[in-house]
Amino acid sequence: MRIVPVEDDATLLDWQRVHNEIIPTAPLSVDDIRERLTRNVLEVAYDGDVLVGCSTVRPPSDETAAVTVIARVLPEYRRRGFGDAIYQHCLQRGQQLGDTFETHILASNEDGVRFAKAHGFVEVETYLLPGDTIPFVELRLGE
Repeated sequence: MRIVPVEDDATLLDWQRVHNEIIPTAPLSVDDIRERLTRNVLEVAYDGDVLVGCSTVRPPSDETAAVTVIARVLPEYRRRGFGDAIYQHCLQRGQQLGDTFETHILASNEDGVRFAKAHGFVEVETYLLPGDTIPFVELRLGE
């Protein structure tokens, strides 16, 4: 597996595809993603040439002192070790930014919530974005 930064139209569109499939309630446009690139580390993961997932590492902000790490794997590639590899990669990147970690997962993504809890994350909050009907779950590592 190889993990590469979003740095051109092809990788941007691959990142968008994974994000929007896993989080259909909050789809991002190309412009949204370009804006996020100015403040977050966005990467895509491939098994050979096959897109399997993407990730986001968000530095601490005024809203939270934690580094946000998000590993996303397309459903058809789950339970093959890709999530572990993407998550470990995110954690290494995040350790350059801080030592407290959180993640945010759409509550309907039961695989994602289970994965986070299996890796030591503990649920701290459930919240609903304006206009959404499915909440997000905020989890902290080692809380």
